[in-house]
Amino acid sequence: MMKITFVQTGGTIDKDYPKSTKGWAFEIDTPAVERIIPKLNPTFDYEIISVLKKDSMEITDDDRLLLRGRCDTLDCDKIIITHGTDTMGDTASALMNIERKTVVITGAMRPERFSNSDADINLGMAIAAVQTLDQGVYICMHGRVIPAEKVDRNMQTG
Repeated sequence: MMKITFVQTGGTIDKDYPKSTKGWAFEIDTPAVERIIPKLNPTFDYEIISVLKKDSMEITDDDRLLLRGRCDTLDCDKIIITHGTDTMGDTASALMNIERKTVVITGAMRPERFSNSDADINLGMAIAAVQTLDQGVYICMHGRVIPAEKVDRNMQTG
């Protein structure tokens, strides 16, 4: 049976309301994938691992090296990384030459916990994409799948 490994790095998709009293900033907690996947009644095997729990603006080059190393050592050849939208292009570039794997990076503009979140649709598209694309690194957002080498984010339109 096909297997997909979901890798959490943080970002808006995983943001949740603060657990502390008088907290105002969102916290990154359990992977949103844990709440989305059961709704699908998946017909594939999967595992969910957490490598980082950071806002993407806080992800460093060292973090990207850690993420790349983790992807390289996974025995699975289909990987979906949930990531913040601000720097997912930087991470895609850092992962571009991973061999013998299909890596799809996705996220959300609004937290999965919000009723109007785009997390479900973006993750669903990423699941379809990782099964059908050739080996390589891609970003999947807003109904589009883009090879990493062609990513160019427009900060005014998202």
